[in-house]
Amino acid sequence: MSTPLARKIKALIHTNGPISVTDYFSLCLADPEHGYYRTREPFGREGDFVTAPEVSQLFGEMLGVFMVHAWQKHGMPNGVRFAEIGPGRGTMMADMLRVVARLAPALYDSASFHLIETSERLRAVQRQTLGTHAERISWHDSFDQLPVGPLLLAANELFDAIPIRQFVRTQNGFRERMVGLDADGELAFAAGIAGIDPALLPEGYKSQPVGAIFEFAPAREAAMTAISERLSDHGGTALVIDYGHVVSGFGDTLQAVLRHAFDPPLAHPGEADLTSHVDFERLATVAREAGLHIHGPQPQGDFLMGLGLAERASALGRGRDESLQSQIIADVERLAGSGAGNMGDLFKVLAVTSADEPLAPFRRTD
Repeated sequence: MSTPLARKIKALIHTNGPISVTDYFSLCLADPEHGYYRTREPFGREGDFVTAPEVSQLFGEMLGVFMVHAWQKHGMPNGVRFAEIGPGRGTMMADMLRVVARLAPALYDSASFHLIETSERLRAVQRQTLGTHAERISWHDSFDQLPVGPLLLAANELFDAIPIRQFVRTQNGFRERMVGLDADGELAFAAGIAGIDPALLPEGYKSQPVGAIFEFAPAREAAMTAISERLSDHGGTALVIDYGHVVSGFGDTLQAVLRHAFDPPLAHPGEADLTSHVDFERLATVAREAGLHIHGPQPQGDFLMGLGLAERASALGRGRDESLQSQIIADVERLAGSGAGNMGDLFKVLAVTSADEPLAPFRRTD
């Protein structure tokens, strides 16, 4: 059954010709009338996917531990801007702030706290989630509205939702992948006319078979550039957590998720979440070119365990009933374990910082 957005996109293609994957991606998520983030409640068990902060309070708590550690490495400055981009329900910020208030009262008392969120509906949810912390929060429509000063920034599952471009190998080289209409008038992928500068392609591109896909994300790199320039100018650390790969390569990672199951990307535009894997090598390169120090990327499981996830889980379960202890163990496995359904290997963590200091639990990579 065709969705309202599918009908709108088909009419657009019928009138103007095929659209790029990046335009399709943007329409699916942000169309003002039928876009996924405008019409759906994506988060949590009732939505289409569960993010790590919604799995367990342990995730946000470990990030709070990391942020306190980063602040200490920066010399414990006053007036820090403690921020999150794309905060969902506000769960992660609430969990981070609870830990910051307990471990580093001086940071909690002297910092200002910021959420970058465009949705008024989600802002209301965030206020509720944050409880007494909400009076300390300022909301912003965009990253560039943050006040100047040292920055501690968290971005969990932000970059995967920023649209990508795709290029497909044809007999005539790599051409931009488009969304058009097939003989039955249904949405279908096709190769367009536009090419790509070979300098942007990974090594070995000449040996790729016809049909091979290369994903390029200038919008993600622009977002990373803005973050990196801010850190370079005013100091601070940004933590990026997302699913993706450590080395640039080839492959089609465009995926849709509907009610916790994978869905063909063209099947339900506007009703399924659309994402793709993040190329951490490109993000790290952008930050390095801005003069920042790079830590990671490393698997989320290694990051969380290195910060004391197992010890915190034991403390949380101590003296509790057996069913709660079992749930905590299951949550730790989901967050840090490997294999299908777990986040420990698929998700990566990258820290970029102005401080030329080691940052636990990372091993230096620059």
